[in-house]
Amino acid sequence: MSDAGSMAHPTLRVRRLVAEATFPAYQTEGSAGLDIAACLPAGPVVMNPGDIVVIPTGAAVAIPVGYEGQIRARSGLATKHGICVPNAPGTIDSDYRGELKIGLINLGREAFAITHGMRICQMVIAPVAHAKVVEVDELDPTVRGTGGFGSTGIHVSKA
Repeated sequence: MSDAGSMAHPTLRVRRLVAEATFPAYQTEGSAGLDIAACLPAGPVVMNPGDIVVIPTGAAVAIPVGYEGQIRARSGLATKHGICVPNAPGTIDSDYRGELKIGLINLGREAFAITHGMRICQMVIAPVAHAKVVEVDELDPTVRGTGGFGSTGIHVSKA
């Protein structure tokens, strides 16, 4: 087996950049995402409503080629406090080796403090494919055609 692991269980290599950093970790056997923690040993970062901040993790990762790390909000922070990932899902590319930093936005109504060691988001390791780009004169027709935003409606059609 290669250093990258198998398709079923790719290997995520993690480099600690700050001694106080917490490694990404699955919290349960069935968790889809690894929880990512803030590395703020100097003290908390307070997010006022509407603020967008970038939070360090104190670690760098090596995601295997053929995979990406999808950064997503943690459901509890999002639904209870409005703390979300502004570009969700954010993508960590397999060739990025810098510190993993997490963009967060406070969509809530109150200030919220991000503290050292707080689990602030989750990262799902997902396979990706590189497409071959080919220019064509026309595209195959579909039922939807060129219908864009909202063109399929918002209600479930009754069968």
